[in-house]
Amino acid sequence: MLSFLRHRHYLRPVERLMEGAMKKTMSNGSVHMEIEEIDNKYEEAYGEHNATEDQLITPWTVSVASGYSLLRDPIYNKGLAFTEKERDAHYLRGLLPPALLNQELQERRMMHNLRNYEVPLHRYIAMMDLQERNERLFYKLLIDNVEELLPVVYTPTVGEACQKYGSIYRRPQGLFISLKEKGKILEVLKNWPERNIQVIVVTDGERILGLGDLGCQGMGIPVGKLSLYTALGGIRPSACLPITIDVGTNNEQLLNDEFYIGLRHKRARGQEYMELLDEFMYAVKKNYGEKVLIQFEDFANHNAFELLSRYSSSHLVFNDDIQGTASVVVAGLLSALKLVGGTLADHTFLFLGAGEAGTGIAELIALEVSKQTQSPVEETRKKIWLVDSKGLIVRSRFESLQHFKKPWAHDHESIKDLLGAVQAIKPTVLIGTSGVGKTFTKEVVEAMASFNEKPLILALSNPTSQSECTAEEAYTWSQGRAIFASGSPFDPVEYDGKVYVPGQANNAYIFPGFGLGLIMSGTIRVHDDMLLAASEALAAQVSEENYEKGLIYPPFTNIRKISANIAAKVAAKAYELGLASRLPRPKDLVKFAESCMYSPGYRSYL
Repeated sequence: MLSFLRHRHYLRPVERLMEGAMKKTMSNGSVHMEIEEIDNKYEEAYGEHNATEDQLITPWTVSVASGYSLLRDPIYNKGLAFTEKERDAHYLRGLLPPALLNQELQERRMMHNLRNYEVPLHRYIAMMDLQERNERLFYKLLIDNVEELLPVVYTPTVGEACQKYGSIYRRPQGLFISLKEKGKILEVLKNWPERNIQVIVVTDGERILGLGDLGCQGMGIPVGKLSLYTALGGIRPSACLPITIDVGTNNEQLLNDEFYIGLRHKRARGQEYMELLDEFMYAVKKNYGEKVLIQFEDFANHNAFELLSRYSSSHLVFNDDIQGTASVVVAGLLSALKLVGGTLADHTFLFLGAGEAGTGIAELIALEVSKQTQSPVEETRKKIWLVDSKGLIVRSRFESLQHFKKPWAHDHESIKDLLGAVQAIKPTVLIGTSGVGKTFTKEVVEAMASFNEKPLILALSNPTSQSECTAEEAYTWSQGRAIFASGSPFDPVEYDGKVYVPGQANNAYIFPGFGLGLIMSGTIRVHDDMLLAASEALAAQVSEENYEKGLIYPPFTNIRKISANIAAKVAAKAYELGLASRLPRPKDLVKFAESCMYSPGYRSYL
């Protein structure tokens, strides 16, 4: 009679399901089950949990859990927050200490414990342990303490976690798809317990942050990104799937590490690699449908551009390193105009780094200037210059350049170093995406300050150790005149009696709200205009109070409000472009976005 299928929509004990929720009726000799109307405080088959779903909920598919198994289920476990009546109803007597601690008290206790850890990696491990035993408390902590915990669950700490992932690995947090699964990827996807997946973050681990090839241990990145999709963008945890594709690693240290958890051979390349990716993309679409968002994360340059180009016309794909970084930086530039003056078209941009992030940002800047000035994008690119490992990208290097660098090869004499390029180009904006720390030297920053009243300096490489310069260096070397933002967080800096608060050009401003906007509108393809809409929405959230502190990004404390506004603008653009499939269009997209957001408060199980 009962269907013992694991389902997230409501939970009741056997007795109450039998007595109150189900009635047996006989028709033509067969038994039917009907669900009576269940009080809203028990049922989750509406609101935040299905506002971003298209699939209808099968009314007779219910979960029955009690006793020890309930305490071991992170989705429903409330620990000491189970009430006296719940402990009786669900056979929890004796399995818990007698004290009752509500969620707010549990949160204070957990934050107290976290703050006692001196090593950031230990905080990361503690947070992951919490996620694996009490999902709602994990997200409550992260949402309420986002500025403090964001660097713990994501950059910079996640970088160290990936480096040591083999040693700290405890239980699966996502799917590992390796060359061993070639020909069986669809079957592997079906092994994941959730069926209604809306967002997949996938990596092959070849370029993890600025740390290089970490192979299978790159799983920490999809896990971290998706925790932010939920905490910052409100996507249901059950709708998120982290995936690592393991094709080997070229990291000799990992290959010789007895605790390494991935394939122990060199990376597969060429046809073998693309066949695996083609099968993966086909299987994802086959299993989860047309509207599942696939976010590529930390692929090496040579694959990142190819994959985005290959699948952008057939799948809903997004590369956060190329597109997300670009969108958040353009937002920072738009808001910085209030501090430095002029329009984007008035400024000259110089990049250190011409990979995924650098060229992605450069192209989105060119598109925004083109949109504002009605000039061809080929013309607007001319005020954007890039420096790679061989020097300034110029026309004389055109034939030897990788395809994604060629649009940035302008007419100019060859210059081999960054300082020479700064002195020759005289940029108003200096952007670092090199992945190499300490490259914005004192001479470089002083040169920027010599011909700019307020030089705009963005040191975007992660983690902190790879940042092109620190906040203190930027403010000190520019005599406090720089407008500074970085990829990883820096503490406020006091210089000449004034406190400067550095901004953080963190992709977490963009991708959670961007993803929510795509999902809630049923968007089927990503368009560049949606990225520009997200940038403009983020820039609009910076207040006068923020500007007075020299900030070009709003504080993370309001991130859910920010994400809702970004989601609304992205969805509006999708409807305008005819790419949204959820009809009719909601009248108030901001309110609709807010209504879609997952809430981590505990539910009553009576």
